[in-house]
Amino acid sequence: MSGVVRHRLFWPLAILAVLLLGNLAFTPGFFSIQVRDGHLYGSLIDILRLSAPLVLVALGMTVVIATGGIDLSVGAVVAISGAIACLQISGQDNQHSTAGVLVAVAVALLACVALGLWNGFLVATVGIQPIIATLILMVAGRGIAQLVTDGQIITVTSDPYRLIGGGYWLTFPFSVLIAVVVTAVAVTLTRRTALGLLIESVGGNPYASRLAGIRSRRLILAAYVFCALCAGIAGLMISSNVSSADGNNAGLLIELDAILAVVIGGTALSGGRFSIAGTVIGAVIIKSLDTTIYTIGITPETTLLFKAIVVIVLCLAQSPAFRARVFNRRRRPEPPAPTAPAPKLEVPA
Repeated sequence: MSGVVRHRLFWPLAILAVLLLGNLAFTPGFFSIQVRDGHLYGSLIDILRLSAPLVLVALGMTVVIATGGIDLSVGAVVAISGAIACLQISGQDNQHSTAGVLVAVAVALLACVALGLWNGFLVATVGIQPIIATLILMVAGRGIAQLVTDGQIITVTSDPYRLIGGGYWLTFPFSVLIAVVVTAVAVTLTRRTALGLLIESVGGNPYASRLAGIRSRRLILAAYVFCALCAGIAGLMISSNVSSADGNNAGLLIELDAILAVVIGGTALSGGRFSIAGTVIGAVIIKSLDTTIYTIGITPETTLLFKAIVVIVLCLAQSPAFRARVFNRRRRPEPPAPTAPAPKLEVPA
């Protein structure tokens, strides 16, 4: 039992279970899932659907943090991605053309890859601190999104584009399926190949990894590209769900929730070992917490305070040192290892 409690995913799963059961106390049919018009509906489905964009952004953030960096520009990338895609679709004669939507999506994602290359170039090649390098795009990215939308909210009426964030496929929300596919790809690349070990090596000790022959610059560059690509897909989801692009508010402060999800999942901000499963659970916890706040009826003035308290409790529960102090669990000093007797020196007569 103690081994289960010490597992890195035990406390996030426990907090998630508590949040869901707390909703059940206020909403008796919270766990009920129904099929209407061939689509799955229910509170749990809504939580998964709302968690999909955050899961994607947090996945990219996990890889970047594992390399010892951080990306504060994901919110701006979300806004730019949605703005470019909606601008492309709004300028088409037939917004319901699947080919036209695919071209718009491709252009938006290519732009996000270019933004990821820019961040990676500043961090890996120029040598700027990650928090400063990504802060540049965080500030300038909002301006780029505003330039793309001309300071207006671009509205589209495309049904194929609506599918990305608000549609269903095989009764499941399409956004959830996209998040599952991207998560599966990330797990396959980082846990079924040596890529994950190389990333952890770069984040754990960049100097030693460089001496070992690991090309850390390429890995760091690839990490920022992957992070921007995930943020771009999330931006498509968010703008698709509301059929519009808002360069000023889309993805606002999502970088903070993404970092929080990574920390809740057990990944250290100092870099090194990371947990993709923990990140996914952390993102679901954050969205479940938002749902719990609305279900309980907490006033908007205390919403952020309540959210902060829950996060603090979770982080303390994950801390072995804190648990040891609370429950007075002190490690017994290990007995000294037996030493061999010193050889006797014979003095010749």
